[in-house]
Amino acid sequence: MKNVSDIKNNIGKSEGVILNPRITEKSSDKTAENVYVFDVSLRANKVQIKEAIKNIYKVEPRKINVSKVVAKNVFSRGRKGVKTGGKKAFVFLKKGDKIDII
Repeated sequence: MKNVSDIKNNIGKSEGVILNPRITEKSSDKTAENVYVFDVSLRANKVQIKEAIKNIYKVEPRKINVSKVVAKNVFSRGRKGVKTGGKKAFVFLKKGDKIDII
C-alpha cells in the first residue's frame, strides 16, 4: 500500500508537464478514437508526458505524438496582438481505457 506522501510526490513530479486538456471540436471528435489532446510544457518530452498521464489519470498510453502550436498575429479592436503558441500532445489509449476530462 502506497503512502499518501508517495502519491503526492508522483503527482508533484508530473505537475508541470501537462498544463491542461485541449478542448476543441477536433479534439472532442478524436476522443471517439481513444485519442486525447493536452497542452504540455515546451520542455516536456514524450517520456515525461507518458509518466504524467500514468500518474494523473492512472491509464497506460499506447502511443504519444507531439506537435508545436505556432504563435499567430491577431488584430483586436484595431490593435495588434499575438496569440501565444505552445506544444500539444496527442495521447493514444488502448481500447477500453478512458480519461474523464469534462
